[in-house]
Amino acid sequence: MSVDHTQEAGGRAEGEAVSTLAASVKTYAVAPGVRLNVRSGPGTGYDITRTLPEGTRVPIFCQTPGTTVSGYYGTSKIWDNIDNGEYVSDAYVSTGSDGYVTDRCT
Repeated sequence: MSVDHTQEAGGRAEGEAVSTLAASVKTYAVAPGVRLNVRSGPGTGYDITRTLPEGTRVPIFCQTPGTTVSGYYGTSKIWDNIDNGEYVSDAYVSTGSDGYVTDRCT
C-alpha cells in the first residue's frame, strides 16, 4: 500500500512542478508597431513560419547566435527561441539587455 501512496504523491508533485514552470515563464514585448517574422531557425535565411501581430509578447525558452540583424533595439546576432522550432531576432524584443537573458539553446 505504501507503494501506491508514493506513486500518488509523485504524480501530484510532478503536476505541481508543471504548474509552477508554466507560471514562471517570463514574456517580453515585441517592439512597438512591429509585425515580427517568426522563422524556422536562427537567421534570415530560414523560412518564415508566421508573423506576430503588433503588441505581441513572447516567451524566450533559450537563445542562440545566428544572422546579425539591425532592428528596433539595435543590432544583434542573438535569436530567441519562442516555441518549438520558432525563432525571432532579439533586435526586435525588449529584453532590457544587449546580451543573453536566458540559457543558450542546445
